[in-house]
Amino acid sequence: MKIGVSSYSFSRLVRAGAMDQIAVIAAAKEMGFEVIEFSTIAVPGGKALPGFAEELRKEADRVGLPITNYTIGADFLWGSGGDLAAEIERVKREVDVAEILGVPGMRHDATRGYPAGHPAPSGFDAAVARLAEGCRAVTEYAAARGIKTMVENHGYFCQDSERVEKLINTVAHPNFGVLVDIGNFLCVDEDPCEAVGRLARYAFHAHAKDFHTRSGNLPAPGEGWSASRGGNYLRGAIIGHGDVPLVPCIRALKRAGFDGVLSIEFEGMEDPLVGIRVGGDNLKRLVALAG
Repeated sequence: MKIGVSSYSFSRLVRAGAMDQIAVIAAAKEMGFEVIEFSTIAVPGGKALPGFAEELRKEADRVGLPITNYTIGADFLWGSGGDLAAEIERVKREVDVAEILGVPGMRHDATRGYPAGHPAPSGFDAAVARLAEGCRAVTEYAAARGIKTMVENHGYFCQDSERVEKLINTVAHPNFGVLVDIGNFLCVDEDPCEAVGRLARYAFHAHAKDFHTRSGNLPAPGEGWSASRGGNYLRGAIIGHGDVPLVPCIRALKRAGFDGVLSIEFEGMEDPLVGIRVGGDNLKRLVALAG
């Protein structure tokens, strides 16, 4: 199992202008990570995404840190003005970017779900056939380029492990799987151990994420906290500092035969460089502890 880091972990620094996105690669290498993934590339002014992707790949080659995954947004219900064919074509252009980056995998969303007040039926079962059509078209295109595609347990509507498993089995393509984000299951109040155990067999990639948690029966904790779908409270934590049962979840991945990349996705309130460095050191120990 390789230990990686998502560029998303550095996004607060990039947005603030404290770090150029291309500099993230060398910073990750210096911290001892084995690979890096890029999430929604922040293209500098005056440049186009394909050209900047080529710059990122060349920098990764220079530094000696492989880019292992590319993460983008997608919505096969409402994206591209609700035109499914147009959204599929848009996501295929992102596969072209993934090919420029030289990555073996690309993660895209499935949908943000139905808006409040949408007339019934508006549950997951009503959407899964259309979502699968979009995911299958993209993965067939990506497979011809040697790139696996995957969804993540992300975004509330397509976040529960049972829903993600249903989507994967509806797509029913060997090139399509899941990016298992260990911490994200708490956003829909699902036990991470049970959820990872269900999805581990489909995993192409994994995220290590930690959260501090508080019961929704308590007063709102204030700044920095968000609410789960069921009304409990979450705050991003340094890996190993929070309440996510990381060791048994890593064991579940290993039992299923997963031997890919486990990337830190840090979104805590601490200084990002401290949070990423400490989290990376902790994650190496936790992976060793998981056997």
